[in-house]
Amino acid sequence: MAPINVLFISISGNTRAFAKRLQAYAAAAQAQDPTKPLITLKEISDASLDTGETAPFFVMVPTYLDGGNGIDNGVKELMTNAMGDYLAEPGNAELCRGIIGSGNRNFNEQYCLTAKRYAKEFNAPFLGDYELRGTARDAERIYGLLLAATSNASAKP
Repeated sequence: MAPINVLFISISGNTRAFAKRLQAYAAAAQAQDPTKPLITLKEISDASLDTGETAPFFVMVPTYLDGGNGIDNGVKELMTNAMGDYLAEPGNAELCRGIIGSGNRNFNEQYCLTAKRYAKEFNAPFLGDYELRGTARDAERIYGLLLAATSNASAKP
């Protein structure tokens, strides 16, 4: 089975830590059941060159805002713009199969706002969320969501 490709951006290290936890969970799942796909990771940053994606992928993005509450008085995204720019490159958004968000639930309506905005802007489903660095249970849940989304995409004509 082809691996599940995950692109992510990490500012504080939380998303990177969760991406690696998710990758480790997938490896353990495959050790138990060889039909389970592995996770491949690609970190996007301001230094990333657009090489153009050639295979379907999922995105994990945290939320960092500077100004506005994102609901009724606008929003100014901070530090995660490189992912938005990367997705906007020709051909990339068309291969995005879903967005996973992270953040801090203390921010209420702003929790996972960047992921929800990207889902709408790039016409990709918002698949799920986890808080901060996530937990082992979050890795299991998100892996399940990725499997389901991959199965649904491959079942479409």
